Amino acid sequence: MGKIASLEYFRVPPRWLFVKITDDAGNVGWGEASLEGHTQSVEGCLDAWRDQYVGLEANDIEHIWQLSWRKTFYRGGPVFMSALSGIDIALWDLKARRLGVPIYELLGGKVRSKLKVYAWIGGDRPSDVESAALSRKAQGFTAVKMNGTEDLGWLDSPNALDSCVERVKTVRGLGLDVGVDFHGRAHRPMAKQLAAALAPHRPMFIEEPLLSEHLEAIKSLSQLTTIPIALGERLHSRWDVKPFLEASCIDILQPDTCHVGGISELRRVAAMAEAYDVPIAPHCPLGPIALAACFQVDAATPNFTIQEMSLGIHYNVGGYDLLSYIKNPEIWDIKDGYVELMTGPGLGIEIDEERVREASRNAQAWVSPGFTGPGGELREW
Repeated sequence: MGKIASLEYFRVPPRWLFVKITDDAGNVGWGEASLEGHTQSVEGCLDAWRDQYVGLEANDIEHIWQLSWRKTFYRGGPVFMSALSGIDIALWDLKARRLGVPIYELLGGKVRSKLKVYAWIGGDRPSDVESAALSRKAQGFTAVKMNGTEDLGWLDSPNALDSCVERVKTVRGLGLDVGVDFHGRAHRPMAKQLAAALAPHRPMFIEEPLLSEHLEAIKSLSQLTTIPIALGERLHSRWDVKPFLEASCIDILQPDTCHVGGISELRRVAAMAEAYDVPIAPHCPLGPIALAACFQVDAATPNFTIQEMSLGIHYNVGGYDLLSYIKNPEIWDIKDGYVELMTGPGLGIEIDEERVREASRNAQAWVSPGFTGPGGELREW
């Protein structure tokens, strides 16, 4: 069938890590193992797995996934699972390209012909969002997402929440749906207030209203608000997701294909969520390979609802954006809030390998900016 002959990775700006797997017949697959702020750690894991996996059958995707999970004894977590994601996505791409079909054909076939999407506006310190929202509307988006607040103290002035409410009112007034990402920055005393203040303005969802480690607090908040609660980017396997589904405290699950174990695990997590009547909206503020992988799963997933795109996100600086490394950017043209389903083989994108290799030379690892409060204390970023 073809054994893994090489595994390469490329650190590329603005903050992504691409993986390329080649088999001994010359077939190639691309994956993405981006883990924002922890690039070197993932690269170390890929170094170790490369030495172990060269010579294995590239066709045996599930065997390699299980080998990565069960043989290691210490398992899970963002670093291991992001490295595994890069390998898994690349193996799916390689296999589907070799067979000449989109990956979704190997997942049971498509259940939709176009995919609903949303984009970001604002930044880590959001202020005026009106012009950005109008720009997104002109691009064809009907839904956007923004950060709810800047940094917050554990108990901050209620006035610190006013600007978020005004921004949501502004964007909704332009005829756009809006998701509000709390980003885990708000602790319990502030999250309750902000959810209550936003409720009359009917956001699509509030994302990570509290940090994922506080399951009991998220459950309590879910009983206080009618706004759908979304989270999942910091849940790294189906076992991490399981208690949230059992607690019935989330309404939209947002697993990240680069952090949850790739296409294989994203597919399983989506099926778990369907059993609890929870839709998925995969988290993806990352690169084109990650987005293409999400789209392949979205196409074959009955409970898919909307897909995040990083086009023009505030992290994409230095002249690099979502479309910088692909040769067929037209496949992601947005119309009336949707993109048409890709029909090409594998991931459906054509990687510009020459540009990837050029950009990866001396590329610096992205470092999370962080927040510091007025007393010098570290705050949640």
